[in-house]
Amino acid sequence: MGTRLARVEGVSSSSTGKTIKIPVLGLGTAAYPFVASQTAKEAILNAIQVGYRHFDTAAVYQTEPVLGEAIAEALSLGLVESRDELFVTSKLWCPDAHPHLVLPAIHKTLNYIPCRNLGLEYLDLYLIHYPVSLEPGSYDIPVRKEHLLPMDLKSVWEAMEECQKLGLTKSIGISNFTCKKIDMLLATAKIPPAVNQVEMNPLWQQKRLREFCERKGIIITAYSPLGARGTPWGSNGVMECETLKQIAEAKGKTLAQVCLRWAYEQGVSVVVKSFNKERIKENMDIFDWELLPEELDKIDLIPQKRGCLSTDFVSEHHGPFKSLEELWDGE
Repeated sequence: MGTRLARVEGVSSSSTGKTIKIPVLGLGTAAYPFVASQTAKEAILNAIQVGYRHFDTAAVYQTEPVLGEAIAEALSLGLVESRDELFVTSKLWCPDAHPHLVLPAIHKTLNYIPCRNLGLEYLDLYLIHYPVSLEPGSYDIPVRKEHLLPMDLKSVWEAMEECQKLGLTKSIGISNFTCKKIDMLLATAKIPPAVNQVEMNPLWQQKRLREFCERKGIIITAYSPLGARGTPWGSNGVMECETLKQIAEAKGKTLAQVCLRWAYEQGVSVVVKSFNKERIKENMDIFDWELLPEELDKIDLIPQKRGCLSTDFVSEHHGPFKSLEELWDGE
């Protein structure tokens, strides 16, 4: 089963001819409140043992160091033969989303003084976390709205392109970008984004954005595929959805497995966060069965509602987005 999951699927970008291949299922490491490093490390090692090969982190998650430790231990234990077997994603956080701070940020994420984070020579994918900047040095969580700033997208993306040219990351991409904001980026980009990581689950299916990204040769990676229940940005909606409960019961699967299988059948990659050993293994069991056409039709009819509103990035008095409509461009 591990070998099966380690299989990678990719999308070829028509604009560059380059193919990026991302494992179908990845382990997300965002947790709030933050978890003990030993707990996260054990979860990552468990995931590697059962076959996960994509690991998603970010500067703001504070899990880069523990992921780096887990990867080093997995290599020393022979759980993987080489770093190249793993696909590691990290993200540029908003205070560093300034042209002169992008390179220092990725160096810090990797393995550079004064802070040793991942301890890796390169990332597989580096993403702009949100299409907004914060004042340099403003790392407060929650975000302080008086620190919100418009992003100089053209110049920040040029710095991201430099990260790829220098070999610090194999690919670059974006997260939480709408169709309109992607068009703005593509108007000046020399290297188009390989990936757009966005909230996606049966209650927020992102059909328009998925079709747009497919036309542009951009892979969608789905975060919060189970609704991120128990987090400040998530909701109980997915896990309490009666339609999904009925499908899961009829198939003898868990509701989580139905959600992940649905995402897999949409042709996207998925990152799912769990530090529970049994659920990590359970979430892998999505490849040897499929949803019936009538079950997919029922999921298509589920009323749609964005779960992760990202209200922290909206302010009437500060920053570029005065409303959720402006942040999400009505999508």
